[in-house]
Amino acid sequence: MTSSRVLAASIVVLLAFLAASEGMSLRSLGVELHCKCIKTESKDIRSLIETLELIPINSHCGKTEIIATLKNTADKVCLNPNTHWVKRVIKRIMAK
Repeated sequence: MTSSRVLAASIVVLLAFLAASEGMSLRSLGVELHCKCIKTESKDIRSLIETLELIPINSHCGKTEIIATLKNTADKVCLNPNTHWVKRVIKRIMAK
């Protein structure tokens, strides 16, 4: 009976270790486990944008994220996907 408790406890510890190490390995590979965009920009900044990254809804984030890299500073800015100008930019890109 005691050996079965030790075995059960060992299995629980092993599973906890595997779960923790799996999470760490995903982060080290650059896999985000949450949404990247906390705040979004609605102001029209089209003239400042060098590149856009579109991240569709996935298992870690329940919303579409659009991240712009700015020309002069290389800063990354999250854009509000519901604003009219962002929708037009995305539509134009998708048409190409």
